Amino acid sequence: MTKTAAARLTAAGATLALAGALGVTALWTHDAHAATGSATGFATQNGGTTGGAGGETVRATTGTQIHAALCDRAASDTPIVIEVEGTINHGNTSKVSGSSCNTADDVIELKEISNVTLVGIGAGALFDQLGIHIRDSSNIIIQNVHVRNVKKSGSPTSNGGDAIGMEKDVSNVWVDHVTLEASGGEDDGYDALFDMKNNTRYVTLSYSILRNSGRGGLVGSSDSDTGNGPVTYHHNLYQNIDSRAPLLRAGTAHTYNNHFVGITKSGINSRVGAQVKVDHNYFEDSKDVLGTFYTDKGGDWEVDGNIFDNVTWSSPGSDNNPAGPNPTSTTTVAIPYSYDLDDASCVPNLLAATAGANKGNQVSDGSCTPQNPDPTDPTEPTPDPEPTDPEPTDPPTGTNLSIGAGSDGSSKASGTSYGDVRDGDMSSFWSPSGSTGRISVKWGSDTTVSSINVREAADAVGNIGSWRVVNNDTGAVLATGSGAGVITFPATTLRKINFEITGSTGTPKVAELETYGG
Repeated sequence: MTKTAAARLTAAGATLALAGALGVTALWTHDAHAATGSATGFATQNGGTTGGAGGETVRATTGTQIHAALCDRAASDTPIVIEVEGTINHGNTSKVSGSSCNTADDVIELKEISNVTLVGIGAGALFDQLGIHIRDSSNIIIQNVHVRNVKKSGSPTSNGGDAIGMEKDVSNVWVDHVTLEASGGEDDGYDALFDMKNNTRYVTLSYSILRNSGRGGLVGSSDSDTGNGPVTYHHNLYQNIDSRAPLLRAGTAHTYNNHFVGITKSGINSRVGAQVKVDHNYFEDSKDVLGTFYTDKGGDWEVDGNIFDNVTWSSPGSDNNPAGPNPTSTTTVAIPYSYDLDDASCVPNLLAATAGANKGNQVSDGSCTPQNPDPTDPTEPTPDPEPTDPEPTDPPTGTNLSIGAGSDGSSKASGTSYGDVRDGDMSSFWSPSGSTGRISVKWGSDTTVSSINVREAADAVGNIGSWRVVNNDTGAVLATGSGAGVITFPATTLRKINFEITGSTGTPKVAELETYGG
């Protein structure tokens, strides 16, 4: 149970002598901590990742205090939770010595230690131009912190320019709900946001934001550094990244329910025999988001349920093997853990509400709805609406709002176009590249819609099987059912509506996706 403020003051007094001996300001200790949830993905394997659970909780407002908390433990593996609040920078981060630590100036050094949780609390923990370095360590949790503008050249420098860098015999690390960002690429003095090197294994990065950097991160520092992984990346936003989102040299990776937007050069780069399962991600306004790039030493991928929204692909070459424009699997990747999988169509809005530091550490249970981890009063998720069978012979009246609107989708078969579903012409149509897919109508301002009319091409009537109608703005399911025709639902104000075909009896061909107001 968390101590009262009076009890915390007593605990603070008990540690004042220690803080003075270390040459730092006082640390505050108490029993409970703000870390929430449990590790996910590959961090659950190899014995699991629990961080400092069960150990003392210490509060720190400077980098030196973080180092002091590590050094004051009875041993380098004594569990500890370090709650951080405030700005950690070069001016307040110095080396502290002790038998249970190995720290350094101007970097948060988690070296030769284990069983540690570092978690942001209160108004937030900002690591400003100061990186977090994990080396020769295990069972580490980093949660709810913001790391920005860590440089490898210029001034000041820290951690080789990595926001979070792991190297040399690191295992079982869970990094969750963090924001990692730079203000440019290598020419501007920055390196990567999230790197794994030299035997770094069983890592999960979840519900985090990686943005405004030339390099997202890599697994393996060179073609000979092949002993890293497995690693899970899930529910992360990669935004305005040039490349390495991530770069994988050998090993196994699982990327699911991530949102990639503004990838300018290359995204998931599977090389040197790497195997990656690319699972229900949303790729948007990006280039070459999956493949093998800049080398002839190829890797493989398994793709399932992804959405490619305005993604461009370069031409294949001797050192360039993009997976698109119609990505198909080249391998099968076994995933040893269970996980809740959100539909790709709701990922952008879901992550806008949950990913990054200072968002309340909210997660999804696979229903596309943000929720607090380990809720004290759990409730059943709202079920999808009861399936309905539309009536194709009774079209709605009024103005077809699709005329003059925009449209996009998950994929399109050769010779078809997203725009064909809103041109009023039954002789043209959109068809997905496979048996399922998404077609959407979108507007530049709020628009109220209460029904849609799905009209199949004449030679494909009856091919559409099961479907969902989804409010793209919120991820809410408006209706489910089977077969084409008129679909009604409560009037909803939105900017983009999705018609998702989840099953078919033949190649779907949507000639018109008409939309109507209330």
